[in-house]
Amino acid sequence: MEQIAFIGTGVMGSSMAGHLLAAGYPVSLYTRTKSKAQGLLDQGAQWASSVAEAVKQADVVITMVGYPQDVEALYLGPQGIIDTARSGTILIDMTTSSPSLAQRIAEAAAARGLEALDAPVSGGDIGARNGTLSIMVGGSEKAFRRAQPIFEKMGKTIFLQGGPGSGQHCKMCNQIVIASTMMGVAEALAYGISSGLEPRTMLASIESGAAGSWSLSNLLPRMLDGNVKPGFYVKHFIKDMGIALESARELGLHLPGLAQAETLYRKLAALNSQALTKIAAEIEKAQFSGLSAPLFPEEAQSGADLGTQALYLLYLARQL
Repeated sequence: MEQIAFIGTGVMGSSMAGHLLAAGYPVSLYTRTKSKAQGLLDQGAQWASSVAEAVKQADVVITMVGYPQDVEALYLGPQGIIDTARSGTILIDMTTSSPSLAQRIAEAAAARGLEALDAPVSGGDIGARNGTLSIMVGGSEKAFRRAQPIFEKMGKTIFLQGGPGSGQHCKMCNQIVIASTMMGVAEALAYGISSGLEPRTMLASIESGAAGSWSLSNLLPRMLDGNVKPGFYVKHFIKDMGIALESARELGLHLPGLAQAETLYRKLAALNSQALTKIAAEIEKAQFSGLSAPLFPEEAQSGADLGTQALYLLYLARQL
């Protein structure tokens, strides 16, 4: 089987790499904090002390990191992936990143006899754990076909969207839909509770009809349970919305719904731990029927460190 180098083992990457190990692929790992990869090392992954060490013997390199600047440094920086990978290696960036950066990486890779795919994913922590991610791929048909068996270990809905950058453009479509959907879910919850409805009964009534969505069925229950832990971080969602807005400007588009969602999420991200604690107390004092008080993770320093479902806090605390 092909040797895989996997770089980035956060909320999503750890589950994705785990599926590859379970399928029998030899996997070498590199991440900035080795302790975060310990579970994968216990499953048989090999630790690499640098990017160059991770990729030097790899047939396939997969990256799943946080921000476009991380992607750019990994691929295009000195002693980065493109500098150190062997000719013929397939490079797969599964980070949600900039379409124009994906195109630059593909061009630089081709100049060294490498093939690059941009392959961002959707499905959150649940999809990563269950191996049911949607994988949106940009690049050549040849590289896609070679990588497809690997993608199938991590996801269920896998499509080649077009040339380099197309996977990222498709992911921007995904994030644009989610941004407005999350506002709708939070507003429906705020309205339902304020009008005296029992929220789980309300959810059961609307999720199977025209209002149904993944966010409604999976994230509204987290809101009701007071679970604001990140399946997907607010700070990463703000990054994605920024990429989408910039790409839209390049296309001559104005997206007011997305702009409004970004404004609300930036307001949530700006709340420090003290402000969040005050909001939690206000929601608990209100004693909304069917709603548990939010429980913030100890490591959360601000709203940026919460999950995207935490948007509902602004609505219930009248912080809009």
